[in-house]
Amino acid sequence: MSWRMRVVHSTGFAYNAPVTSSYNEARLTPRSDNRQNVISSRVETVPATRAYRYIDYWGTAVTAFDLHAPHEQLEVSGASVVETEPDIYPDDAEQVDWDDLAGEYVVDKFDELLTYTAYVPRNRTLAATSRRLARGLTPREAVRAVCAWVYSEMEYVPGTTGVHTSAIDAWAEKQGVCQDYAHLTLVLLRSLGIPARYVSGYLHPKADGEIGETVVGESHAWIEAWTGAWSGYDPTNDVPITERHVSVGLGRDYSDVTPLKGTYIGGKATDLDVMVEITRLS
Repeated sequence: MSWRMRVVHSTGFAYNAPVTSSYNEARLTPRSDNRQNVISSRVETVPATRAYRYIDYWGTAVTAFDLHAPHEQLEVSGASVVETEPDIYPDDAEQVDWDDLAGEYVVDKFDELLTYTAYVPRNRTLAATSRRLARGLTPREAVRAVCAWVYSEMEYVPGTTGVHTSAIDAWAEKQGVCQDYAHLTLVLLRSLGIPARYVSGYLHPKADGEIGETVVGESHAWIEAWTGAWSGYDPTNDVPITERHVSVGLGRDYSDVTPLKGTYIGGKATDLDVMVEITRLS
């Protein structure tokens, strides 16, 4: 079953003194791929800015903009209409085994998605856990087992972690949010030699969302793993990727897909307001 949704993601900044120069990148545009079709998308700012769009190294659409008129507030809004379908593993996908994953071709091709990062660091204890979970399973089955284990071991508690929290920090607390669930899953999968990447996007909160109803949505994160083909899974909810998921960015970890980042000269930011609204259109 496919859905058509409108997603509006607005971020507002307030400063205690005028900002004279601001340079930014926004990753707010959904991807067009095998399970998504972007009908329309735009990124706008108030005050208005000069902007251009490009596709980054990982395949994410980036809107870059700069502003040189003094301002004490800045609003960045992304609005998109996208059609989505559940993520179905291709019937004709090559069925790789553990020897295939350890082969030179796969290790070389997916090197960057097998490498540990500051958010996804190496950890011997978690590596041992992943080997235990994967014992007797195929790589594809191991992905599901790892995601289910993360879901069972972590408690979803907003506010206990921040955007700079690593997977190991979150694991020490056994608490976190979707970003932490995704990072922890990546630690386990990469320790098994399974290429895995971080996915940012949105999630409609209602499985039976009514057509025409606008709801408060969520910025969300999940993972995709390569076991002969790329396939997504949501460890925060322990479910495959459905038509309620709208993907935006891909990368090694959160740092590659930050929705909005930049630098500026002038006053200090004193307020931040973020709002996501999702409307199911059909």
